[in-house]
Amino acid sequence: MIGDATRATRRHLLVAALAALAIPAYAIDYREISWDDLVPKDWDPMKSFRDLQNLEALPDTDPRIQKLYDRMRQVWDSAPTVPAMQGKEGRIAGYLVPLEEGKQGIREFLLVPYFGACIHLPPPPANQIVHVRASTPVRGLKSMDAVWVSGRFGLQRSDSTLGVSGYTMTADSVTKHQGPGGKP
Repeated sequence: MIGDATRATRRHLLVAALAALAIPAYAIDYREISWDDLVPKDWDPMKSFRDLQNLEALPDTDPRIQKLYDRMRQVWDSAPTVPAMQGKEGRIAGYLVPLEEGKQGIREFLLVPYFGACIHLPPPPANQIVHVRASTPVRGLKSMDAVWVSGRFGLQRSDSTLGVSGYTMTADSVTKHQGPGGKP
C-alpha cells in the first residue's frame, strides 16, 4: 500500500509538471512585428494608378472619380501579403475594431495600424488589416483602443463589412497599449 506521504509527493510532482507545461502567454518572448513587416518590399500600389492624372480638379460626382474609388478598392482589397508571416509568432501594436462582442467580452476583432481605420472609409489595404481571434474573450477594451496583440499569424483573406483583411492572428494575449497617450 502506498502511504499518504508518497501520494502527496506524487501529486505535488504531477502538479509541478503540469504547471511547467502551462506557460502563460506573457512568459513567451514574442518578437515585435511592425506594420511595414506585413507589406511585401516590392509592392507599389501606386503603379496601378500611374495612368490617372489631373483628377484632383474633378467634382466627387464625376463618374471618373467613382471609377477611381472602385479601382482603388480593388487594389487595396487584393493587396499581397508576406508569405514568411505564415505561422510566425509575434507581437504587434494597433487599434482594435470589434467584430464579435458579447457579455463575455470581445472574441473577434480587426487590428488596424491607425486610429479611425475601418470605421471611416476607405479602409486600409488588406495587408494592413489583421483579423484577430482571441483564445479567450477580451474584456475592458472598446473600439479604437490602442492595444498590443501577441500570438500566431496566418495568411487568410477575410471579408467583413469593415474591410478585407489579408492576415489572421490567433491571439494568446491582448493588452491595452501603455505608450505615450495610449497610442501605438
